[in-house]
Amino acid sequence: MKNPKTWIIIGGCLGFLAVALGAFGAHGLKDSLTPELMEIYKTGVLYHLVHSAVILAIGLGGNEKYYGSAAFFSAGIVLFSFSLYAYAITSITALAIITPLGGMSFLAGWLLLVIQAVRPAKS
Repeated sequence: MKNPKTWIIIGGCLGFLAVALGAFGAHGLKDSLTPELMEIYKTGVLYHLVHSAVILAIGLGGNEKYYGSAAFFSAGIVLFSFSLYAYAITSITALAIITPLGGMSFLAGWLLLVIQAVRPAKS
């Protein structure tokens, strides 16, 4: 995905989805989740929204060297945030096992972003 437009679309769609899922949690789940599970759900929404905004910024910046970070952030959203959503709604503990993989994806994305920023530009 070497087209900045692709990352703008992915970031925008993921951002939209984060807001929709946040609203669903706040309004649709408020009476069915325990306070602890609601906090877990909210953590998923927070990380989802923040990383969606970063993906969008990467796309808007149009610098191809950061697209790998956008891919890691996208994977992190799917693995981290969606596993938290599923765990909060179902209380199936096995789903929480996926969450650290998403966290590692987020960390890899941030690390790659820093590495690419400090790496000298190709001539």
